[in-house]
Amino acid sequence: MFRFANPQYIWLLSAIPVFFAIFWLAQRSRRRRLARFGCPETLGELMPDVSNGRVALKFILFCAAFALAVLAAARPQLGSKLREQQSQGIEMMLAIDVSNSMLAEDFEPNRLERTKYAVNKLFDGLHQDRVGVIVFAGEPKVQLPITSDYRMAKAFARRIDPSQVSVQGTAVGKALEQALLSFSGDTEQTHGRVIILITDGENHDDDALAVARRAKEAGIRIFTIGIGTPEGAPIRIDGEYIKDEKGDMVVSKLNERMLAEIAEITDGAYVRSSKQSIGLDEIVARIDEMEQTEFSTVQFEEFNEQYQYLLAAALVLLLVELLLLDRRNPLLAHLNIFREKSAS
Repeated sequence: MFRFANPQYIWLLSAIPVFFAIFWLAQRSRRRRLARFGCPETLGELMPDVSNGRVALKFILFCAAFALAVLAAARPQLGSKLREQQSQGIEMMLAIDVSNSMLAEDFEPNRLERTKYAVNKLFDGLHQDRVGVIVFAGEPKVQLPITSDYRMAKAFARRIDPSQVSVQGTAVGKALEQALLSFSGDTEQTHGRVIILITDGENHDDDALAVARRAKEAGIRIFTIGIGTPEGAPIRIDGEYIKDEKGDMVVSKLNERMLAEIAEITDGAYVRSSKQSIGLDEIVARIDEMEQTEFSTVQFEEFNEQYQYLLAAALVLLLVELLLLDRRNPLLAHLNIFREKSAS
Protein backbone atom coordinates (compact mmCIF):
# COMPACT_ATOMS: atom_id res chain seq x y z
CA MET A 1 0.00 0.00 0.00
CA PHE A 2 1.28 3.47 -0.90
CA ARG A 3 0.19 6.67 0.81
CA PHE A 4 1.31 10.18 1.70
CA ALA A 5 1.38 10.80 5.45
CA ASN A 6 1.11 14.59 4.92
CA PRO A 7 -0.80 14.95 1.63
CA GLN A 8 -1.62 18.61 2.33
CA TYR A 9 1.90 19.61 1.27
CA ILE A 10 1.31 18.36 -2.28
CA TRP A 11 -0.61 21.57 -2.93
CA LEU A 12 2.76 23.36 -2.92
CA LEU A 13 3.48 21.81 -6.33
CA SER A 14 1.03 24.32 -7.76
CA ALA A 15 3.80 26.94 -7.23
CA ILE A 16 5.89 25.43 -10.06
CA PRO A 17 3.76 26.93 -12.90
CA VAL A 18 4.12 30.27 -11.09
CA PHE A 19 7.91 29.83 -11.11
CA PHE A 20 7.85 29.18 -14.87
CA ALA A 21 5.73 32.27 -15.46
CA ILE A 22 8.13 34.41 -13.42
CA PHE A 23 11.15 32.93 -15.23
CA TRP A 24 9.59 33.60 -18.66
CA LEU A 25 8.74 37.18 -17.71
CA ALA A 26 12.25 37.75 -16.36
CA GLN A 27 13.85 36.41 -19.54
CA ARG A 28 11.53 38.51 -21.69
CA SER A 29 12.39 41.62 -19.69
CA ARG A 30 16.11 40.82 -20.05
CA ARG A 31 15.84 40.49 -23.84
CA ARG A 32 13.99 43.81 -24.06
CA ARG A 33 16.67 45.59 -22.02
CA LEU A 34 19.43 44.15 -24.22
CA ALA A 35 17.56 45.13 -27.37
CA ARG A 36 17.91 48.77 -26.34
CA PHE A 37 21.69 48.54 -26.81
CA GLY A 38 21.64 47.01 -30.28
CA CYS A 39 21.01 43.93 -32.40
CA PRO A 40 20.81 40.75 -30.28
CA GLU A 41 23.05 38.85 -32.72
CA THR A 42 25.74 41.52 -32.49
CA LEU A 43 25.49 41.67 -28.68
CA GLY A 44 25.81 37.89 -28.56
CA GLU A 45 29.17 38.08 -30.34
CA LEU A 46 30.31 40.76 -27.88
CA MET A 47 29.37 38.53 -24.89
CA PRO A 48 30.76 35.12 -25.83
CA ASP A 49 30.71 33.79 -22.25
CA VAL A 50 26.96 34.36 -21.74
CA SER A 51 24.96 31.09 -21.90
CA ASN A 52 21.17 31.12 -22.08
CA GLY A 53 21.14 27.33 -22.02
CA ARG A 54 22.88 27.24 -18.65
CA VAL A 55 20.39 29.71 -17.17
CA ALA A 56 17.46 27.59 -18.37
CA LEU A 57 19.06 24.39 -17.06
CA LYS A 58 19.73 25.96 -13.64
CA PHE A 59 16.08 26.98 -13.46
CA ILE A 60 14.86 23.49 -14.43
CA LEU A 61 17.16 21.92 -11.83
CA PHE A 62 15.79 24.27 -9.18
CA CYS A 63 12.16 23.43 -10.06
CA ALA A 64 12.89 19.70 -10.04
CA ALA A 65 14.60 20.00 -6.65
CA PHE A 66 11.64 22.00 -5.31
CA ALA A 67 9.17 19.34 -6.54
CA LEU A 68 11.20 16.55 -4.92
CA ALA A 69 11.44 18.50 -1.66
CA VAL A 70 7.65 19.01 -1.63
CA LEU A 71 7.05 15.30 -2.22
CA ALA A 72 9.53 14.50 0.57
CA ALA A 73 7.63 16.83 2.93
CA ALA A 74 4.43 14.95 2.05
CA ARG A 75 6.17 11.82 3.42
CA PRO A 76 5.50 9.05 0.90
CA GLN A 77 5.19 5.70 2.67
CA LEU A 78 5.08 2.09 1.57
CA GLY A 79 3.73 -0.80 3.57
CA SER A 80 1.00 -3.39 3.57
CA LYS A 81 2.20 -5.93 6.09
CA LEU A 82 -0.50 -6.94 8.56
CA ARG A 83 0.26 -7.54 12.21
CA GLU A 84 -1.99 -9.43 14.60
CA GLN A 85 -2.00 -7.77 17.99
CA GLN A 86 -3.28 -9.49 21.11
CA SER A 87 -5.11 -7.39 23.67
CA GLN A 88 -7.40 -7.80 26.64
CA GLY A 89 -10.66 -6.05 27.20
CA ILE A 90 -14.42 -6.27 27.18
CA GLU A 91 -16.74 -6.57 24.20
CA MET A 92 -19.85 -4.50 24.79
CA MET A 93 -22.89 -4.06 22.61
CA LEU A 94 -25.01 -1.00 23.33
CA ALA A 95 -28.68 -1.49 22.58
CA ILE A 96 -30.27 1.96 22.48
CA ASP A 97 -34.00 2.54 22.38
CA VAL A 98 -34.93 5.07 19.66
CA SER A 99 -38.71 4.68 19.84
CA ASN A 100 -40.86 7.76 20.02
CA SER A 101 -41.20 7.36 23.78
CA MET A 102 -37.49 8.28 24.05
CA LEU A 103 -38.46 11.78 22.93
CA ALA A 104 -40.23 12.38 26.25
CA GLU A 105 -38.89 15.47 27.97
CA ASP A 106 -38.58 14.37 31.58
CA PHE A 107 -34.84 14.65 30.79
CA GLU A 108 -33.55 17.77 29.08
CA PRO A 109 -33.72 18.22 26.15
CA ASN A 110 -35.19 14.71 25.94
CA ARG A 111 -34.32 11.14 26.89
CA LEU A 112 -32.64 10.26 23.59
CA GLU A 113 -30.41 13.33 23.40
CA ARG A 114 -29.23 12.79 26.98
CA THR A 115 -28.46 9.17 26.08
CA LYS A 116 -26.39 10.17 23.05
CA TYR A 117 -24.41 12.61 25.18
CA ALA A 118 -23.66 9.93 27.77
CA VAL A 119 -22.66 7.38 25.10
CA ASN A 120 -20.17 9.83 23.60
CA LYS A 121 -18.63 10.34 27.04
CA LEU A 122 -18.44 6.57 27.44
CA PHE A 123 -16.45 6.20 24.21
CA ASP A 124 -14.03 8.90 25.37
CA GLY A 125 -13.13 6.79 28.41
CA LEU A 126 -12.53 3.46 26.62
CA HIS A 127 -9.07 2.12 25.76
CA GLN A 128 -8.79 -1.53 24.74
CA ASP A 129 -12.45 -2.53 24.84
CA ARG A 130 -14.55 -3.18 21.77
CA VAL A 131 -17.94 -1.58 21.24
CA GLY A 132 -20.90 -1.95 18.95
CA VAL A 133 -24.22 -0.12 18.73
CA ILE A 134 -27.72 -1.39 18.02
CA VAL A 135 -30.68 0.95 17.74
CA PHE A 136 -34.19 -0.41 18.11
CA ALA A 137 -37.83 0.44 18.28
CA GLY A 138 -40.28 -2.10 16.88
CA GLU A 139 -37.32 -3.71 15.04
CA PRO A 140 -33.57 -3.66 15.81
CA LYS A 141 -30.88 -2.35 13.49
CA VAL A 142 -27.11 -2.72 13.80
CA GLN A 143 -25.90 0.86 13.79
CA LEU A 144 -22.23 -0.02 14.33
CA PRO A 145 -20.64 -3.51 14.17
CA ILE A 146 -18.24 -4.40 16.95
CA THR A 147 -15.10 -2.27 16.66
CA SER A 148 -12.22 -0.71 18.59
CA ASP A 149 -12.34 2.47 16.50
CA TYR A 150 -13.80 4.89 19.05
CA ARG A 151 -13.67 7.86 16.68
CA MET A 152 -15.96 6.05 14.26
CA ALA A 153 -18.13 4.90 17.16
CA LYS A 154 -18.65 8.50 18.27
CA ALA A 155 -19.50 9.56 14.72
CA PHE A 156 -22.16 6.84 14.45
CA ALA A 157 -23.54 7.63 17.91
CA ARG A 158 -24.11 11.26 16.94
CA ARG A 159 -26.36 10.12 14.07
CA ILE A 160 -28.74 8.10 16.25
CA ASP A 161 -32.28 9.18 15.52
CA PRO A 162 -35.81 7.64 15.67
CA SER A 163 -36.04 7.89 11.87
CA GLN A 164 -33.40 5.13 11.54
CA VAL A 165 -35.97 2.50 12.50
CA SER A 166 -39.06 2.31 10.32
CA VAL A 167 -41.21 0.19 12.67
CA GLN A 168 -42.27 1.93 15.86
CA GLY A 169 -42.77 0.22 19.21
CA THR A 170 -40.29 -1.02 21.80
CA ALA A 171 -39.22 -4.61 21.09
CA VAL A 172 -36.62 -5.13 23.81
CA GLY A 173 -36.43 -8.88 23.23
CA LYS A 174 -35.62 -8.49 19.52
CA ALA A 175 -32.96 -5.92 20.36
CA LEU A 176 -31.30 -8.27 22.86
CA GLU A 177 -31.48 -11.15 20.37
CA GLN A 178 -29.76 -9.02 17.72
CA ALA A 179 -27.11 -8.02 20.25
CA LEU A 180 -26.38 -11.71 21.00
CA LEU A 181 -25.69 -12.26 17.31
CA SER A 182 -23.48 -9.19 16.94
CA PHE A 183 -20.45 -10.15 19.01
CA SER A 184 -17.25 -10.78 17.06
CA GLY A 185 -17.00 -14.52 17.71
CA ASP A 186 -13.20 -14.51 17.27
CA THR A 187 -12.42 -15.84 20.73
CA GLU A 188 -13.16 -19.15 22.41
CA GLN A 189 -13.73 -17.47 25.76
CA THR A 190 -17.29 -16.80 26.78
CA HIS A 191 -16.60 -14.25 29.51
CA GLY A 192 -15.88 -10.59 28.91
CA ARG A 193 -19.00 -9.90 26.86
CA VAL A 194 -21.75 -7.57 27.97
CA ILE A 195 -24.85 -5.91 26.61
CA ILE A 196 -25.81 -2.46 27.85
CA LEU A 197 -29.50 -1.88 27.29
CA ILE A 198 -30.69 1.74 27.47
CA THR A 199 -34.45 2.14 27.31
CA ASP A 200 -37.48 3.40 29.16
CA GLY A 201 -38.61 -0.21 29.48
CA GLU A 202 -41.96 0.10 27.70
CA ASN A 203 -41.71 -3.31 26.05
CA HIS A 204 -44.25 -4.47 23.46
CA ASP A 205 -45.05 -7.84 21.92
CA ASP A 206 -41.97 -9.96 22.75
CA ASP A 207 -40.46 -11.95 25.62
CA ALA A 208 -37.32 -10.12 26.65
CA LEU A 209 -36.87 -12.33 29.70
CA ALA A 210 -36.56 -15.47 27.55
CA VAL A 211 -33.79 -13.85 25.55
CA ALA A 212 -32.09 -12.82 28.78
CA ARG A 213 -32.03 -16.46 29.88
CA ARG A 214 -30.35 -17.39 26.58
CA ALA A 215 -27.76 -14.70 27.20
CA LYS A 216 -27.14 -16.19 30.63
CA GLU A 217 -26.48 -19.59 29.06
CA ALA A 218 -24.00 -17.99 26.64
CA GLY A 219 -22.12 -16.31 29.49
CA ILE A 220 -23.18 -12.82 28.42
CA ARG A 221 -24.15 -10.35 31.11
CA ILE A 222 -26.78 -7.68 30.48
CA PHE A 223 -26.64 -4.33 32.22
CA THR A 224 -29.79 -2.26 31.94
CA ILE A 225 -30.32 1.47 32.26
CA GLY A 226 -33.81 2.81 32.78
CA ILE A 227 -34.10 6.33 31.43
CA GLY A 228 -37.16 8.30 32.37
CA THR A 229 -39.24 8.77 35.48
CA PRO A 230 -42.02 6.61 36.96
CA GLU A 231 -44.32 9.62 36.69
CA GLY A 232 -43.56 9.87 33.00
CA ALA A 233 -43.76 12.74 30.56
CA PRO A 234 -45.64 13.56 27.35
CA ILE A 235 -44.03 12.90 23.97
CA ARG A 236 -43.60 15.78 21.58
CA ILE A 237 -42.76 15.28 17.89
CA ASP A 238 -42.30 18.28 15.60
CA GLY A 239 -43.78 20.52 18.24
CA GLU A 240 -46.97 18.45 18.60
CA TYR A 241 -47.78 16.26 21.61
CA ILE A 242 -48.84 12.69 20.78
CA LYS A 243 -52.41 11.78 21.73
CA ASP A 244 -54.19 8.43 21.90
CA GLU A 245 -57.38 7.39 20.11
CA LYS A 246 -59.46 9.10 22.77
CA GLY A 247 -57.63 12.36 22.32
CA ASP A 248 -55.80 12.09 25.63
CA MET A 249 -52.14 13.03 25.81
CA VAL A 250 -49.83 9.99 25.76
CA VAL A 251 -47.51 9.84 28.77
CA SER A 252 -44.42 7.60 28.64
CA LYS A 253 -43.49 6.07 32.00
CA LEU A 254 -40.40 4.18 33.07
CA ASN A 255 -40.92 0.41 33.43
CA GLU A 256 -38.25 -0.60 35.93
CA ARG A 257 -39.52 -4.06 36.82
CA MET A 258 -38.67 -5.72 33.50
CA LEU A 259 -35.26 -4.06 33.28
CA ALA A 260 -34.33 -5.17 36.78
CA GLU A 261 -35.40 -8.77 36.00
CA ILE A 262 -33.30 -8.87 32.81
CA ALA A 263 -30.22 -7.70 34.71
CA GLU A 264 -30.84 -10.14 37.57
CA ILE A 265 -31.17 -13.15 35.25
CA THR A 266 -27.76 -12.49 33.67
CA ASP A 267 -25.91 -11.41 36.85
CA GLY A 268 -25.78 -7.89 35.49
CA ALA A 269 -27.03 -4.74 37.15
CA TYR A 270 -29.87 -2.28 36.75
CA VAL A 271 -29.37 1.48 37.14
CA ARG A 272 -32.06 4.12 37.04
CA SER A 273 -30.94 7.29 35.29
CA SER A 274 -31.07 10.57 37.10
CA LYS A 275 -30.90 14.09 35.80
CA GLN A 276 -27.30 14.23 37.02
CA SER A 277 -26.16 10.92 35.50
CA ILE A 278 -27.55 8.58 32.85
CA GLY A 279 -25.96 5.66 34.70
CA LEU A 280 -23.24 4.61 32.27
CA ASP A 281 -20.44 5.59 34.67
CA GLU A 282 -21.83 3.31 37.36
CA ILE A 283 -22.19 0.41 34.94
CA VAL A 284 -18.72 0.88 33.46
CA ALA A 285 -17.30 0.75 36.99
CA ARG A 286 -19.00 -2.65 37.43
CA ILE A 287 -17.79 -3.84 34.02
CA ASP A 288 -14.20 -2.90 34.88
CA GLU A 289 -14.33 -5.42 37.70
CA MET A 290 -15.19 -8.25 35.30
CA GLU A 291 -12.68 -10.76 33.98
CA GLN A 292 -11.47 -9.55 30.62
CA THR A 293 -11.21 -11.63 27.49
CA GLU A 294 -8.36 -11.89 25.01
CA PHE A 295 -8.97 -11.00 21.40
CA SER A 296 -6.79 -10.27 18.43
CA THR A 297 -6.79 -7.15 16.32
CA VAL A 298 -5.32 -7.08 12.82
CA GLN A 299 -3.45 -3.84 12.16
CA PHE A 300 -1.16 -2.46 9.50
CA GLU A 301 2.48 -2.47 10.42
CA GLU A 302 4.08 0.94 10.58
CA PHE A 303 4.60 2.24 7.06
CA ASN A 304 8.16 2.49 5.73
CA GLU A 305 9.21 6.09 5.09
CA GLN A 306 10.43 6.88 1.56
CA TYR A 307 10.96 10.64 1.89
CA GLN A 308 14.71 10.36 2.49
CA TYR A 309 15.34 9.20 -1.10
CA LEU A 310 13.45 12.15 -2.54
CA LEU A 311 15.19 14.54 -0.18
CA ALA A 312 18.60 13.17 -1.16
CA ALA A 313 17.77 13.58 -4.87
CA ALA A 314 16.59 17.16 -4.23
CA LEU A 315 19.87 18.00 -2.45
CA VAL A 316 21.90 16.55 -5.36
CA LEU A 317 19.96 18.64 -7.88
CA LEU A 318 20.42 21.78 -5.77
CA LEU A 319 24.16 21.09 -5.54
CA VAL A 320 24.41 20.69 -9.32
CA GLU A 321 22.40 23.88 -9.80
CA LEU A 322 24.74 25.71 -7.41
CA LEU A 323 27.90 24.48 -9.13
CA LEU A 324 26.60 25.16 -12.64
CA LEU A 325 27.74 28.63 -13.69
CA ASP A 326 25.64 31.06 -15.72
CA ARG A 327 28.61 31.55 -18.07
CA ARG A 328 30.53 29.10 -20.21
CA ASN A 329 33.25 27.12 -18.45
CA PRO A 330 36.50 27.36 -20.47
CA LEU A 331 37.58 23.93 -19.18
CA LEU A 332 34.50 22.28 -20.66
CA ALA A 333 34.24 24.40 -23.78
CA HIS A 334 35.48 21.59 -26.03
CA LEU A 335 32.52 19.38 -24.99
CA ASN A 336 29.99 21.97 -26.21
CA ILE A 337 27.27 20.40 -24.03
CA PHE A 338 24.70 23.06 -24.85
CA ARG A 339 25.46 23.17 -28.61
CA GLU A 340 26.48 26.79 -28.33
CA LYS A 341 28.22 28.61 -31.17
CA SER A 342 31.84 29.47 -30.43
CA ALA A 343 32.99 33.05 -30.77
CA SER A 344 34.74 33.76 -34.10
